[in-house]
Amino acid sequence: MSWFKQVLSSTIGKKIIMSLTGLFLISFLIVHLSGNMLLFKDDEGEAFNLYAEFMTTNPLIRIISIVLYAGIIIHVIYSLILSLHNKKARPVGYAEARPQQNSSWKSRNMGILGLIILIFLLIHMRSFWYEMHFGSVPTKSYAGVEVDDLYTVVVAAFSQWWYAGFYVLAMIGLAFHLSHGFWSAFQTLGLNHRKFMPMIKKISLLFAIVVPLLFASMPVYFFIKSLA
Repeated sequence: MSWFKQVLSSTIGKKIIMSLTGLFLISFLIVHLSGNMLLFKDDEGEAFNLYAEFMTTNPLIRIISIVLYAGIIIHVIYSLILSLHNKKARPVGYAEARPQQNSSWKSRNMGILGLIILIFLLIHMRSFWYEMHFGSVPTKSYAGVEVDDLYTVVVAAFSQWWYAGFYVLAMIGLAFHLSHGFWSAFQTLGLNHRKFMPMIKKISLLFAIVVPLLFASMPVYFFIKSLA
């Protein structure tokens, strides 16, 4: 076995893969949020529908989407592998280890938080991605170009109290997951210089608050709007 394979099969190698895929998914969150903010534009969904059409038909974006799905799957798989490894390494459990004194609640429950996010992603993909590709999505015409009216699908989904509530809860889970995962990824990659790590932790916390909060504001906004 080559040194490269040995590194990847080691615990630190798995953590590096987790960190790299995690940072890649964080960059996706920024892009996804930027596009979704178009939902708030007062144009009856035109800007958002045109954005969604571009994201689903552009060849380069479609290739990046495949890489994204692969990144999610790899991140989940290695998360499970590391969780099982950590569990085997602590057969007695936390009772005698006093985890509250040695680690934060977020770090001890990254697996659970990740599972919540995974369940959310599956439901989210079923509600939007599946409907857009295999369902019966209505269409709208802009300047003679007919596109899928995903805006109407989003509004209908967020008008349901259970979906809006679940979305918000998932974003809370995402916030906790990011607040630990963001800065720990830099630490795993060896970018934890004492001069810069305090700043990275502050950026991580800010990101973990702002991004999930903006995502959560969407279902809240449309649900309240549906009550009017």
